[in-house]
This record gives sequence, C-alpha cells and structure tokens, in this order.
Amino acid sequence: MASYFNGKTLLITGGTGSFGNAVLNRFLKTDIKEIRIFSRDEKKQDDLRKKYRSEKLKFYIGDVRDSRSIENACRGVDFIFHAAALKQVPSCEFHPMEAVKTNVNGTENVLEAAIHAKVKKVVCLSTDKAVYPINAMGISKAMMEKVMVAKSRGLNDSEIVISGTRYGNVMASRGSVIPLFVDQIRAGKSITVTDPNMTRFMMTLEDAVDLVLYAFENAKNGDIFVQKAPAATVEVLARALMDLLGSGGHKIDVIGTRHGEKLYETLLSREEMASAEDLGGYYRVPPDLRDLNYGKYVDQGEVAITKSEDYNSHNTERLDVAGMKELLLKLEFIRAIKDGRSVNPED
Repeated sequence: MASYFNGKTLLITGGTGSFGNAVLNRFLKTDIKEIRIFSRDEKKQDDLRKKYRSEKLKFYIGDVRDSRSIENACRGVDFIFHAAALKQVPSCEFHPMEAVKTNVNGTENVLEAAIHAKVKKVVCLSTDKAVYPINAMGISKAMMEKVMVAKSRGLNDSEIVISGTRYGNVMASRGSVIPLFVDQIRAGKSITVTDPNMTRFMMTLEDAVDLVLYAFENAKNGDIFVQKAPAATVEVLARALMDLLGSGGHKIDVIGTRHGEKLYETLLSREEMASAEDLGGYYRVPPDLRDLNYGKYVDQGEVAITKSEDYNSHNTERLDVAGMKELLLKLEFIRAIKDGRSVNPED
C-alpha cells in the first residue's frame, strides 16, 4: 500500500490531531513526496514541525470553513484524508451550529476544492455516532456522510474517488476517556464513570489508519467502509486500566451520562446491514445509485435482506477485563506508563 503513495502528495485536513500524528508515523519514512498538514492550530503545527523535522512535511494554516484556504492547500495534491471535525459530543450539543459549519459546510468545501483541483482520491472520516444520531455531533457527521455521497454522484471513478470511513472509539485519541482515567488513577482520584454498562467499540489509532487505507485502496465513489471491532463496557475499561496500573482497589464514581450520550453506539444501521458487503474484517456500504426518477428501475444487483439487526457495540464481540488489558497494551502510551516512562497519548 505504501508504494501507492510513492512520489505523491497527501493532504490531511485536521492533520494536527491524533489521526494525523498516526499517519505521519506511518508514512514519513516511506517514499511519499509530500504530506500537507492543514489546520487552524499554529501551535500544534509548530509542535509537529519540531517533532518530525522532515522536509516532506508542509504546513498550511486555514480552516475548512474557509473555502479559499482549503482551495489553496489542495493545489497539486494527489490524495486527501479529510479528518477535520468538531468531535466532542457535549460541546457540539451546546454549539450545534458550530458543528454544522465545520462538519457539514467544511466537508462540502473540501470536496468542492478536491474536485476542482483534480485530486485523485478523497477519504472522509466519520463516526459511529452518525448512525441513529441523537446528538448534534452525530447529526452533523450523518449530514457529512450525505454530503460525501451526494458529491460523489456522477463522478468517474477513473478521475476521482470520494469515499468515507466510519469507526468508533479511537483509544487514547485526543479527548478520549483513557487518558482521563489514567490521570485520575495516577493522581489517586476517583475514576468518574458515566454509566458502567455503557459500551463502546474499541480501536487503536493504527486500526483507524488501516481502515482509511483499506477504503483508499478498495473504494468506489460513495462507498462507506466500516472495520469490524470489539467493544467493552466503560466499567471493564476502567477495571482493566486499574489492573494494568496496579490500582485494583481504586474507587469508581458513577456520574451519569453527559449531554447527548448513548448507552451503546452503532456502526451499521439495520438498513445498511441489508445492503452491506461483508469483506471479512470490513463491511462496505455502497451508495444508493437511484436518482429522483423513482419510476425508472435501476438494477442495484441482488441484495439478500437476511440481516435483521444492526451492528452495534452491544452485539459485537465483547471484551472482558483480560481482553481489554491485552488491547490496551498495544498502546505505547500505556506501555510507557507501566515502564515508568513519560509519553504523549497521541505518540
């Protein structure tokens, strides 16, 4: 896969976030020509510049809300990973129009700029919260997916491919609960659990990058890809961290769900499961290729509607404490703490 990027230019919107860091770790030592980091955070850009000190790395200050700034960053780009988003559920609940401006309007700006710049492939990153959305963040991401599919209509796969990925909790990413639990344990404070029975899909940052690369390699216009993933309750996650950090008797305080939170998350709706293609470790959800002339029949191929339930964090593989500990130990962040080293969760 890395050879596909040889001599090419990749743009990552929201590239100073956790996903951008993971892509840089994966690609900077390959023969890729250039990686452009597009974000509005000059401090984080300067941190990345000092951390990697690579001539392949270029930085663009801008905001996906500003079409002019993203158009400038897209010039001469071959591929785009669109990761820029407002992701925090509570903040989007209190400022829903800000979520719309970034997650919906910003995505349209990115895709329009990509089409005009003749970019070859764009992968848009979405979330399980876009399925059956009940909060502003999920609703804005669901609309982002609709914009992605709509923009892909009628495009020639040989010229540009616009696709999407959807995943659940990315462990130890910016704003995730694992660094919070770790800080609380190390400070001797109570662990604040919203609901012990709340389940979430668990993915590492490496899994997230793998999913985007799988979509990059296999997608046709309008496709959405989902990686099969295990899930765990918040209580299992907390107890696994206590075991790993040698604090088995630590107190857990149940504080109740925050604004807009669900008991469990869904990666594929029942309707999507009916048409999804099972690719082993992944699901592919093809776009609905019909137009608005509903009297005209369009052959979508044979679809066996045999899957009667959705794919969610309550009915996927469920991790116990031992399984959660094994997954947590894949994180350099956790291994470093166990070894007495200091490391950034996003490294």
